[in-house]
Amino acid sequence: MNQNLKSFSVLAHEALFHSAVLGVRSVFTDHSLFGFADLSSILTNNVLKFSLNGINHVICVSNTARENTVLRSNLNAKDVSVIPNAIDASQFQPDLSRRNRNKIVIVVMSRLVYRRGTDLLTSIIPYICDKYPQVDFLIGGDGDKRILLEEIREQHSLHSRVELLGMVQHELVRDVMVRGNIFVNTSLTESFCITIVEAASCGLKVVTTDVGGIPEVLPPNMVKLAKPTPESLTEALESAIAEEMNGLGLSPLEQHDKLKDIYKWSEVARRTEIVYNGIFKQSVITPKHRMDRLWHLGIVFGKIWIMALVLDMIFCKFLEWWRPASYIDKTSTQTLARLSESSCNAGEGSQKTLDVNHGSPSRGSLRVRQRSKAIDRITT
Repeated sequence: MNQNLKSFSVLAHEALFHSAVLGVRSVFTDHSLFGFADLSSILTNNVLKFSLNGINHVICVSNTARENTVLRSNLNAKDVSVIPNAIDASQFQPDLSRRNRNKIVIVVMSRLVYRRGTDLLTSIIPYICDKYPQVDFLIGGDGDKRILLEEIREQHSLHSRVELLGMVQHELVRDVMVRGNIFVNTSLTESFCITIVEAASCGLKVVTTDVGGIPEVLPPNMVKLAKPTPESLTEALESAIAEEMNGLGLSPLEQHDKLKDIYKWSEVARRTEIVYNGIFKQSVITPKHRMDRLWHLGIVFGKIWIMALVLDMIFCKFLEWWRPASYIDKTSTQTLARLSESSCNAGEGSQKTLDVNHGSPSRGSLRVRQRSKAIDRITT
């Protein structure tokens, strides 16, 4: 079975194109939201429409993403399922001892680019720092908009109150999160924001823009939604600050206990397995059936894609003559089971030791020291 991610991945579109010719069932997992007006979105949507005409099923991470994908690709809604992302809650546990009791720390963790609303952040920081002297900002991430944050920090003399960490490795995200009280997400578009789930699991109050699939992610008592404007975000952030100052809302431990049962990888695996089992019961989409679909997708481009499909079929016939598929070893069910088991064991082992590369103790101790130094830089 072939599974592909991302609407704009060239490799994904190539794999989908070849799958029907090879008789392989295909699943497309989409994490993206696209518009319908700008040139980039129009081109991507048209490519997606042709690529998904031979798909067996599509998985989206939110209901908003599902509606967006159905409209963009002209798919039947029954062929699109919603399976959200998940986290390992045990890796994102609160640690109140890491918080500064004399400060309220607002954490931001994202790429510092336009799409993530960095411009909104530059409008919020000076006002909040001026009104609340006990509030500091801790910002992790990098991007072309970082220069704006550095300028704001310089103009308002906020070097001691706005800390820019730069890019943070994923294994160190939790160490940054637990230093804060409130998490702010300023994204302008998002199909599913996994970062706010991680922040909430660490016990932070969450303030986020009300865009895309974000309203579906957290329960109402764990998140404050705001319009993607400086005024609305500031109002929501001030409300969260007031709650933190007065000790209102869920405690960090209560928040973590509720979330760990909502977003579990075991549940994601169970729902994905249901989708895959259903696909195995479907018949493989033949090239002829795919040509029939392409014929109705456009007077000009539909025919061009049919010609490309015919050329691909001829090329595959040549490859079969040159190197028959019977010469290629197929992976047995037993081998897949062993690989799955070893993957699980490796995951468990990575929690106990940082190095399993050839069992080298020297490499392992070196990586432990490197990680310890990185954590020290983040936490001090």
